[in-house]
Amino acid sequence: MITRNGVLSLLAVVSAAISAAPAHAAPDMQALAEKSGCFSCHAMHSKIVGPAFADVAAKYKGDAEAPAKLAQKVREGGKGAWGRIPMPPHPNLKEDEAKALVAWVLSTGS
Repeated sequence: MITRNGVLSLLAVVSAAISAAPAHAAPDMQALAEKSGCFSCHAMHSKIVGPAFADVAAKYKGDAEAPAKLAQKVREGGKGAWGRIPMPPHPNLKEDEAKALVAWVLSTGS
């Protein structure tokens, strides 16, 4: 169980990491998302097959467990969170790439 202080500490670390990211981080993440096929099903602000990244960010805002949970879902696939169409797995993405993509997606709601 994560305590309130633990959650606040985790949020501070994630926030600092995002703030400290180099200016080229967002374009790098967009390029990785394009290369990985994310934009085949997702767009930044509108639903295609899957939800808009902005909607994902809004749904999981403040959820300290979301980054790890969503990174796992990106790599392993998932179903049911946004409707009947499943998200296919992306096992070729490295774990750190999936985590970086998720952090980028979640930052779109800021």
